[in-house]
Amino acid sequence: MCLITFSYKNHPFYKLIVAANRDEFYQRPTRAAQFWTDEQLPDILAGKDLKANGTWMGVSKTGRWGALTNYRDPSNINENAPSRGDLVLDYLKSDSNERAYLKEIKENGKKYNGFNLLIGGKDSLYHFSNETNSIKEVQPGIHGVSNALLDTNWPKLDHAKKELERVTSNSKFDRDELFEILKNSEKAPDEKLPSTGIPYDWEKAVSSIFIKTDNYGTLCSTLLLVDYEGNAEFTERRYNIENSKIIDENTFKLVFS
Repeated sequence: MCLITFSYKNHPFYKLIVAANRDEFYQRPTRAAQFWTDEQLPDILAGKDLKANGTWMGVSKTGRWGALTNYRDPSNINENAPSRGDLVLDYLKSDSNERAYLKEIKENGKKYNGFNLLIGGKDSLYHFSNETNSIKEVQPGIHGVSNALLDTNWPKLDHAKKELERVTSNSKFDRDELFEILKNSEKAPDEKLPSTGIPYDWEKAVSSIFIKTDNYGTLCSTLLLVDYEGNAEFTERRYNIENSKIIDENTFKLVFS
């Protein structure tokens, strides 16, 4: 993912509300979200990066969920680093609790290119970035992460969080309102652009929540809603790379065990 905003223990009906966009180069092969029965992992629901065989966001019937963003630092890229998509997948497969899993990742986190990892179980939610190498338990509230650290004040992230708070202040919000947040293509004004070491035109192009360029952009949006009884709804909406129109949408319902 390249933008994740979420409400955690901040809504009367839903313990967790996640709204996230995945941005990627259009040519990178991808499989839509489904249960991973072909990989003998029938409890895992996620999209699949067919190049590296990992995932950017997924859930497990056991009550686990995870999501990942890249940390943008073009001066510190290792072309031979292992895939960051394994971090989400390995957690979904693991029996370790969140803190124990992140302690394992922390020991070897620097071998990966920069990342933010969000992982949660039935009663806890954690964030870890190998940029700071610190494990943080996420507190109830409205949060978000893009290609910097958790809750960094980037314009698009601030806007997404503000809109998520507005939409979810209605206890019976419409899911399409969450997708509308993720479809916002307004770019940040020059004076508020982050300075992450990439050229100005690229910094500008990726400053919107929904990204569209000639060869890179938002490929899909994902919603995850989990109520206090462990009933979960996972919806993925995928977009046409030519005109950004919806090409398909699939919703899966799970009961966490």
